Amino acid sequence: MKRFLLCAGDSTDIGAWSSIPYFLLQAGLNQSFFEDGLALKSQHLRLQRYLWNLRQLLTSGKPGGFQYSSTFARILLAQARLKPDQPLDLLSHFPLLPLYPWAQNWRVDFYIDATTRQVFNAYGVGDRLAASYRLQVLKRECQAYRQAGAVFCMGQWAADSVINDYGINPAKVHVVPGGANLDEALLAQLPAPTPPPPPSASQPLRLGFLGKDWERKGGPFLLQLVEALGEYGIPTLIRAIGPNPSELPVHSALQPLGFMNKQVDTARFIAELRSWHFGTLFSKAEAFGISNRECLRLGVPVVCHSVGGIASTLPDGGCGHLFEPNPSAAEVAAWIASRIGSYQAYLAWRAELAKRWREFTWDAVVGRLNQYIRQSKDQVNPEGKPV
Repeated sequence: MKRFLLCAGDSTDIGAWSSIPYFLLQAGLNQSFFEDGLALKSQHLRLQRYLWNLRQLLTSGKPGGFQYSSTFARILLAQARLKPDQPLDLLSHFPLLPLYPWAQNWRVDFYIDATTRQVFNAYGVGDRLAASYRLQVLKRECQAYRQAGAVFCMGQWAADSVINDYGINPAKVHVVPGGANLDEALLAQLPAPTPPPPPSASQPLRLGFLGKDWERKGGPFLLQLVEALGEYGIPTLIRAIGPNPSELPVHSALQPLGFMNKQVDTARFIAELRSWHFGTLFSKAEAFGISNRECLRLGVPVVCHSVGGIASTLPDGGCGHLFEPNPSAAEVAAWIASRIGSYQAYLAWRAELAKRWREFTWDAVVGRLNQYIRQSKDQVNPEGKPV
């Protein structure tokens, strides 16, 4: 059967859903895992969104949440003009697409970074929705997981939710961490990297921040970390890609770089990440953390804490260090100081990490997804459904 990738938008568009569907699709096309991606245009549903929100306001007092509705799922997927009588494989990056129940001769698998319950709770989205509507959405999601062939999760955090919050058979739930959202063909054309120099007054230690949300992704903590590293005599800079510079605090150690288009300006983006001594991710809430995988793909170790799905971005200690949630700046500074104390050892560690680059690609992800799907097609649960 032909397999298609879908998300709550255009899976062929690099700008959709943090670029994850796009890079997954490209890797899948290269390996003949996908026939194609579905180019669904959610922006064409503006009128339906307005009318739906108005009805929610009148009936519950809380508008919003259209993207979680059965109306949204039904109208959006109708754009693809799929034939319900035609056998079809779908891999969905959105837990509520396709609309449950779907055609009996469709096989549907999910690949998610978080369950909707986690999005509602960890990100505070659920507070903006009526309680009865939240329950309705979660019930539909649970039914979809039960009917699915397999539920793939980018992190153990999401997998635990699928199993414990939704009661799904653990045999059909698999953790497959995402890959780096980088163009491998362009990356292969770049010259071999030069490692960053040892920290000094003229060339301070570089901590990298990658993401739009400075507050949520732990930016303020990094300013504390700069001060703590100063206690060890380690001058430090924070190189921040993503946040609007006008919205960042003024600090002598903070160097805002603004938005950097890694597709148009690939060489500059790659060179910037490779100039970091450590990538960082100390988020308040995080479904996964693709920025960590991008650092690891480039041989840059990361420091982060175990919030949400972040733990699954680091396979082992050779990739950096995973702290318990909300560590003190002093604790993180002490660990960094110990790792760069012998700079030759740091460079050797970094060189070993760079050799593992294939682990952090979407090609590796597709290989694992394909393996699990083939295995699940050979198995059935007591109800006669795929596990």
